[in-house]
Amino acid sequence: MALGGGHGLAASLQALRRVTDHLTAVVGVADDGGSSGRLRAEFGILPPGDLRMALAALCGDDSWGRTWARVIQHRFGGDGDLAGHSVGNLLITALWEQTGDPVTGLDWVASLLGANGRVLPCSTHPLTIVAEVLGHDPDRPEAVTEVRGQVEVATTPGDVLHIALDPPAPTACPEALTAIAEADAIVLGPGSWYTSVMPHLVIPELARAIAESPAQRIVVLNLNPQTGETTGFAAHTYLDVLYNYLPDLRIDTVIADRHNVEDVAALRRSCSDLGAEAFLMDVGHPDGARAGMHDPQRLAVAFDTVLA
Repeated sequence: MALGGGHGLAASLQALRRVTDHLTAVVGVADDGGSSGRLRAEFGILPPGDLRMALAALCGDDSWGRTWARVIQHRFGGDGDLAGHSVGNLLITALWEQTGDPVTGLDWVASLLGANGRVLPCSTHPLTIVAEVLGHDPDRPEAVTEVRGQVEVATTPGDVLHIALDPPAPTACPEALTAIAEADAIVLGPGSWYTSVMPHLVIPELARAIAESPAQRIVVLNLNPQTGETTGFAAHTYLDVLYNYLPDLRIDTVIADRHNVEDVAALRRSCSDLGAEAFLMDVGHPDGARAGMHDPQRLAVAFDTVLA
């Protein structure tokens, strides 16, 4: 199973579905921008965008799967009320209204798409990310400011010191907890570290379930720092953040791209703090036009290697 959100989680899912037929994604529900933010505000629902991207990533490589993946990712243009909305977001919203249950609605969408796996929200209630940021106000570089919302945190010009969720200690999705308990392997990352990966570990029930799971725990590191929330991060910094939040969490394996690790010794020291072994492999996309993105096929080889 894999936890995260956005493009990072989609990359992991596209790789993992090449390795296993039993796959579950647990997706963050704190997005407050774009189409997801509008639907969340209008209907009081979970933001569907990251859930949609996970479902698209699980679509098969046959004609049916490729077609539906394109359809649900299609975004309306123009200047009308539908402008900016994606078909998948509207479809998920409609199924939620029809079923009255987020998990059942997502299961119906997955069945329609022929998705190779299940997509679950980390919580059945929409969440807000709250961060303490040093230097968010350029006129007061030494001040620590509270920044609210996924979009604001992801694009902050300052250094994120700490994140929390509103409401604090939210209830985890029960089906997600069951999936973690039954998993053979748990994958964290890649993705926006403070706004897609770490929020799962700020939900006490999820963090406890991951820590207590007998599954193999794998972390996939980002290729490059993200302008804003992780500006200036080295490969080992992601692991240091993880250790600072959950020093008792044990990780078995860390997958990093060999071309994006400047200080291998520092990475191995940070892996040691978490009890992990570092695997330096080629997982970046070979196409220069997609530099900075994980290649699903290469990442699948990496997963196959460490899981074996």
